Amino acid sequence: MAKSNPPSNKDEQPVPAMTAPGEGTPLLDSLKVPEDIRALDVNALKALADEVRAETVRTVSITGGHLGASLGVVELTVALHHIFDTPSDRLIWDVGHQCYPHKILTGRRDQMRTLRQGGGLSGFTNRAESEFDPFGAGHSSTSISAGLGMAVARDLEGKDNNVIAVLGDGAMSAGMVFEAMNHAGSQDSRLIIILNDNDMSIAPPVGAMSAYLSRLISSKPYRSARGLAKELSKKLPRRLEEAARKAEEYARGMVTGGTLFEEMGIYYVGPIDGHNLDHLLPVLKNIRDDEGQGPVLVHVVTEKGHGYAPAEDAADKFHGVSKFDVVTGKQVKSKANAPSYTKVFSDEMVRLASVDEKVVAITAAMPSGTGLDDFAEKFPDRFFDVGIAEQHAVTFAAGLASEGMKPFCAIYSTFLQRAYDQVIHDVAIQNLPVRFALDRGGLVGADGATHHGAFDLAYLGCLPNMVVMAAADEAELKHMTATAAAYNDGPIAFRYPRGEGIGVELPAGGTVLEIGRGRVLCEGTAVAVLSIGTRLGAALEAGEQLAAQGLSTTVADARFMKPLDEDLIEKLAREHQVLVCIEEGAAGGFGSHVLEFLGNRGLLDGGLKVRTLNLPDRFIDHDTQSQQLIEAELTADDIVRVALDALGKNASDATLKSRA
Repeated sequence: MAKSNPPSNKDEQPVPAMTAPGEGTPLLDSLKVPEDIRALDVNALKALADEVRAETVRTVSITGGHLGASLGVVELTVALHHIFDTPSDRLIWDVGHQCYPHKILTGRRDQMRTLRQGGGLSGFTNRAESEFDPFGAGHSSTSISAGLGMAVARDLEGKDNNVIAVLGDGAMSAGMVFEAMNHAGSQDSRLIIILNDNDMSIAPPVGAMSAYLSRLISSKPYRSARGLAKELSKKLPRRLEEAARKAEEYARGMVTGGTLFEEMGIYYVGPIDGHNLDHLLPVLKNIRDDEGQGPVLVHVVTEKGHGYAPAEDAADKFHGVSKFDVVTGKQVKSKANAPSYTKVFSDEMVRLASVDEKVVAITAAMPSGTGLDDFAEKFPDRFFDVGIAEQHAVTFAAGLASEGMKPFCAIYSTFLQRAYDQVIHDVAIQNLPVRFALDRGGLVGADGATHHGAFDLAYLGCLPNMVVMAAADEAELKHMTATAAAYNDGPIAFRYPRGEGIGVELPAGGTVLEIGRGRVLCEGTAVAVLSIGTRLGAALEAGEQLAAQGLSTTVADARFMKPLDEDLIEKLAREHQVLVCIEEGAAGGFGSHVLEFLGNRGLLDGGLKVRTLNLPDRFIDHDTQSQQLIEAELTADDIVRVALDALGKNASDATLKSRA
């Protein structure tokens, strides 16, 4: 599938140097840019593919990353850069996790050891990184829409370059793909779509006959003859014309399986063995050289993890991996000090479902990533993986809720953005009790800007009827999951971060929380720090630092962004000189809600100093989560600095006061 559990991203020591060029990669060593590939013959291209596969495995063994999808497109990548004139011809990779061979062949080989590291290469395609990346993608199913836009722009400017969109079959489960194909089929703009069929097995067996037929129907003589036949058929009486059209489409559908695409106005070629360059090259050349109008879809069958035995044998085909041993495939994983938040959510869901048969779980192509694979195993009739279709997932959940079920819609924060209208129109307006479990709330590390859960507090907190919670630790996550299950008065959402918990003792089961009530963890008189979600640990550490410098500090966990605990906030405002609010989310979220409440209550009129800490107004690139928090200025030191600044003090002044 096009989405899966992201690879591990522990805070690690700097990566070692890559194996030096020249060790088993003579062809690759001689190539600098894709133009060099175009002079190679087919035997050299096969050798090059072997070298690129070895280089990809070696790279990811050092850095971690998305391996299986990249291994599956090695031959396809080599063929595309051999046949097409990139970067003048636009090559778009749908979900960039299949782009590692592409990066190796487009002048970035010597930087591959920095993959997904701070200041290094992105794990996805990135327009700012290379002219060979015409469109960036971290979410799936965007390539045809973007490619069609590029093709239309090309036509409007009178240019003649090719536009090629490569998407995996998993992306075909998203409605956006069908919207784009429907539009493309109605346009005359020439667009080449490569369907990389590596998981759904939608194709019949491929072989010599299939390859021959694909070459035949992609050839200019065939397409010209087909066009002539269509023109001649128009001269026939209407009934005979329609009969001829249906006969031709039926014959092609029986041979190639492309009837669906043909009905949408997209010329279909395939299926082709995506690991056989003898089959790939002539078809791609035919498509390139054809001067016909309209979109063409080339159906290529590949295997995730192809050519690397440990990946081929793994259940997930090494989709996302940490560092690993190249020979054995054994991944290097540090021992967990606490269960992951995802695991805690998973266990609580199983517990809740075992005592309440109305609890059902929904995910959008992420059963493992959201931890619902255990739920699916135990309650298969109450688990629904809808594919990469977040919009459908939300409205499907709304339908379940309307009939009295208790649906949990478990979707990464960054992916729920794709279903925002459904959250408003189908859930919030109708006040339906859909439970939104938002994994990866906050900064996520190596996957970078496309995957940060930065905006959910802001985009959910503004919706009427919506209850919004954020878990500060793994025990709180258990409580919030149980609270969501018990809440039937409308929609409710809870967010939790990526990675391991902080090591608190876990209860056997969650306790239902009082809606809209926070908690105070330590009390003081000078400074109040009000945290929501993941930054509570930093708030407690800051409280200790401030207390050590003579500033008695209260630290509170809001728990709820909506409804706010107004009594708690008013108490903090009236009894302290400074109130610092902190959240791992974008501006417009928790801090903004607190400030609005304080302003409307007149609590800002008496000299209270309020400061808000949130994610900066820019996208934060891939790095370790700890480094990203430093960059975002959301650490304990930042809380201390802001509090002291509000009081007109610096650290040395406070220290002298405490000693006195």
